[in-house]
Amino acid sequence: MNNCFRSRGLWFLLSLLSHFVFGQQIVNNPDVKERPTAAATSLSLEPVLDGNVLEDEVWNKLTPITQLIQTKPNAGFPASEKTEIRIGYTATTFYLSVVCYDQEPSKLVVSDARRDATLDNTDSFLFILDTFHDRQNGFVFGTNPIGIEYDGQVDNEGQGNFSQNRQQQGTIGGFNLNWDAPFIVKSQVGEFGWSAEFAIPLRTLRFASGQDQVWGVNFQRNIRKTNEIAYWAPLPIQFDLKRLSLEGTLTGLTLQSPGNLKLIPYVLGKVSKDFLTPPAETKYKPAFGADVKYSVTSSVTLDLTYNTDFAQVEVDQQQINLDRFNLFFPEKRPFFLENAGQFSVGSPGEVDLFFSRRIGIGPNGEIVPIIGGARLSGKVNNTNLGFLSMFTDQVGSLGIEKNNFNVARINQQIGQRSSLGGIYVNRNGLESDNDYHHAYGVDGKWGIGKVATVSGYYAKTQSPQDSLNTQSFKLAGNYEWNGLRATLAYTEVGEGFNPEVGYLFRSGFRKPEALIFQQVRMNGKFGLLELRPHVSYRGYWNYDNFLETSFLHVDNHWVWVNGLEIHTGINFTVEGVVNPFTISGITVDPGTYHHEEAQLVLITNPSKVFYVNTRSILGGSFGGTRYLNSGAFGFRVGDKFNSEYSFAINDLRLPNGSTVSTLFGARINYLFTPRINFQGFVQYNSTIDLWSFNLRFSILEQANTGLFVVYNDIYTEGAPNNRSVTVKYTHMFDLLGRKRS
Repeated sequence: MNNCFRSRGLWFLLSLLSHFVFGQQIVNNPDVKERPTAAATSLSLEPVLDGNVLEDEVWNKLTPITQLIQTKPNAGFPASEKTEIRIGYTATTFYLSVVCYDQEPSKLVVSDARRDATLDNTDSFLFILDTFHDRQNGFVFGTNPIGIEYDGQVDNEGQGNFSQNRQQQGTIGGFNLNWDAPFIVKSQVGEFGWSAEFAIPLRTLRFASGQDQVWGVNFQRNIRKTNEIAYWAPLPIQFDLKRLSLEGTLTGLTLQSPGNLKLIPYVLGKVSKDFLTPPAETKYKPAFGADVKYSVTSSVTLDLTYNTDFAQVEVDQQQINLDRFNLFFPEKRPFFLENAGQFSVGSPGEVDLFFSRRIGIGPNGEIVPIIGGARLSGKVNNTNLGFLSMFTDQVGSLGIEKNNFNVARINQQIGQRSSLGGIYVNRNGLESDNDYHHAYGVDGKWGIGKVATVSGYYAKTQSPQDSLNTQSFKLAGNYEWNGLRATLAYTEVGEGFNPEVGYLFRSGFRKPEALIFQQVRMNGKFGLLELRPHVSYRGYWNYDNFLETSFLHVDNHWVWVNGLEIHTGINFTVEGVVNPFTISGITVDPGTYHHEEAQLVLITNPSKVFYVNTRSILGGSFGGTRYLNSGAFGFRVGDKFNSEYSFAINDLRLPNGSTVSTLFGARINYLFTPRINFQGFVQYNSTIDLWSFNLRFSILEQANTGLFVVYNDIYTEGAPNNRSVTVKYTHMFDLLGRKRS
């Protein structure tokens, strides 16, 4: 085993040398000083929205934007296919058309027809609008040859994604795909390739009124048959559309920001049966509520919610805890995801001062009724503001009393890539004066040119049960350019630091960490697109200077032009246990455990009819061995039927016992039309012998409103646990805008 790991370490060094032997970085880096510029045209006539751009006189009068540059597979080269983009606007609507010429339209790839389905694995076109031209935040819109609706919200150039440990990953802020805006897109496929037209109501966007405005903009085209990605404003190879500091500019905009007042009521009926609480009676519960969205100013929005309901949201994916620390379950509820990035302070996935899942969800995933609340968010000049106040009801069976949650956030942008901000988070129990919790902190980021940042935060918590050392802080430096990413950071979390309305992966530690990650373009040698050799380290010491965790990861990603990826890595781990704990009923004794483990990842082209994504780990764990096999298999039929089957098999053999745990999940989606679909999610967890079924049928209207029918069923140890059927209808009334079909 040790000889194997030594040889892998030697292989890694050879992989680094391959940069100089085989690889070739981009010689002509994107010029960061001269970004492209385009002009929008004020329209006296509106185009006909049918996807037929080439025969529309309105579009034919406009000069197209045509120059797109590849980042993949041939970075710095012109796109292999011609693209024409035209932009116009009226007093009420922002219009954009695109003609994606294709020499082989019969080979267009369309892998999914759902709203907000990923556009990475299909021929597609996307664009981002930085309406305040702050080079940090924006709105993304996109579509594919069959005209799906895709939109999202970018904060802080998309930063916020994380992969904290070997079990979990998620998103806190950064990019919010659940931001669903009312807009129209139509597409058409022909012998020329395919084309699309977007009509985005101006009240959907946030911008300041004025003459001759300048917005930030970038365009992206994916040509899937050759795995090509091209941008209008060229980007270094490791960046994507969210890198707004490298965007182009859009001029010629003379706009008056319209008022915005939307009422979004819902009604629902729910039939449920709880088999664990005798007598197991069938209960019927009707409910109604509403959200209101109002533009206080052109750039500040007030959201109100009453009797908030999330019946249509997909259930959490099952996880098994193979460590001593907290699992992370991502937020999926749309109300809390909008502008989530503005409220993010800390270290994503490890220390978060505010995490919205603490509102309306009990300690074990139980539903806690949300009475209502308000959120005020937006931008005033260069200052981002966010205020949130929510009220939750009591749940006597869980010992949860009525609570009021408040968050206040301010962030001042300084220049293009620097900022300074603060946050205050508060929970007040409404039944007792001595039931409260406070958290407050400051954070900042210093952008050094286009390639580096220094960032950090400092935070404290306070409650009646206060203990010593309730502070936390982090300082990090990051360099990222032309395929090289280097990070150095240090974090401390006090033993008494407890962000009760946030998320804390583990408490009481000092943590240094470092990463060096290099992308080496191979330019097709041996069929390879690029190599990604990298090494990372993180270590956790407690306040007695005892090493609790050390994780050294040495890896290389082999990425082929055809979409195949293989990751070959090795991990050197140390686990120090002060107090005994259990994993699936097996006791782990105190001590220090040194181990190595091999890691292999296989990813096939996800745009194919059948694809595979697997991850295998073999090595030591807490004095024994661990065999982990996890991944997913995907299968689709055309653009109507999509399915993915995930699994995780953990074979743990420790000195005090052995266990095998299995997780299985199956996601099935069938699209009758892009707005009428059926989704099923079935899961099995062998550790607690649990089967869960989540079936959803939806007929969507604008902005993800419409009719939802949801069936949930849970079985434990072969017996029914809880069963429910919910029918919900929600509709958006645009009280100030005209209705479009």
